[in-house]
Amino acid sequence: MTDTHKTGWTGGQNAFGDFAPGMVHYTDRVLFDEVWERNGLSKRDRSLITVAALTAMGKTEQLTFHLDFARQNGITEDELKETILQLAFYTGWPNGMAAMSVARKIFTPEKEN
Repeated sequence: MTDTHKTGWTGGQNAFGDFAPGMVHYTDRVLFDEVWERNGLSKRDRSLITVAALTAMGKTEQLTFHLDFARQNGITEDELKETILQLAFYTGWPNGMAAMSVARKIFTPEKEN
């Protein structure tokens, strides 16, 4: 599969290599090269929305990446913790607890036992 539009995103390629070329294409070229690069929202806003959606759905495996990515996009750890707290009341306490557990592992890796 050849692509002419690339911004350098390789997360899908790194995750799946030649195993799932369709998933690689849609992750790297469509989601990150096109959707994340649109002008309608800042990357910071896109990250906050994504963290909220993943928390609401209880998708902690994806949340692991996106909490760190949110920090890279300018959201502070305190803002992310407040976001998760707010979401716990609207999306269910177990989702909030699970998301906060992921945040703790990412923000304070030295405390993992």
